[in-house]
Amino acid sequence: MQSKKAYQIINKEKERSVPMVVMGQIIGSFGVYGWVRIFPFTEYVDGLIRYPVWWLGNGDGEWREIQVIRAHVHNKKTLVSLLDHCTDRTMAMKLKNLQIAVPRDKLPVLSNSGIDGYYWEDLIGLQVINLQNEELGSVVGIIASSNDILQVKSLRRSEHEVLVPFINSVIVRVDIGDHQIIVDWKSDY
Repeated sequence: MQSKKAYQIINKEKERSVPMVVMGQIIGSFGVYGWVRIFPFTEYVDGLIRYPVWWLGNGDGEWREIQVIRAHVHNKKTLVSLLDHCTDRTMAMKLKNLQIAVPRDKLPVLSNSGIDGYYWEDLIGLQVINLQNEELGSVVGIIASSNDILQVKSLRRSEHEVLVPFINSVIVRVDIGDHQIIVDWKSDY
């Protein structure tokens, strides 16, 4: 008999017309009863708790729906959660490194100005321009860390990637409508 990964028993969504927004990642197990530790990508550490259903995936566009049984903040930086069908530490460990997403239509609608916030997904593809009006490139990814980092593909040097800290002292303005991010960052950093 072939063994199944824990997340394979979860309902798999075959055709999903609503885009998913990645809101966190499972970073390991917590205890022996199937709880998982989660690094949230939300503005507030408890941002994921309000959603009773999460979607798990590994970044390939395929998502699996899972019910959240319980979740709470742990050590001010992470969440711990008990997920349906995840009954022991072994099953929880099989979920490690999976992304957690929520359908876009379940999230609050935000304005294009960026004043009331934005989703990381909306930053991908935006042009990054510094205060000297030099175009640094376009956002191709975001590295989640204690200080998140924009990965910017240079327009001048096709193989060159610029890493821009996503912190208040560097990010001047994010404007989804104008398709740009203004940064206080030199082109030669």
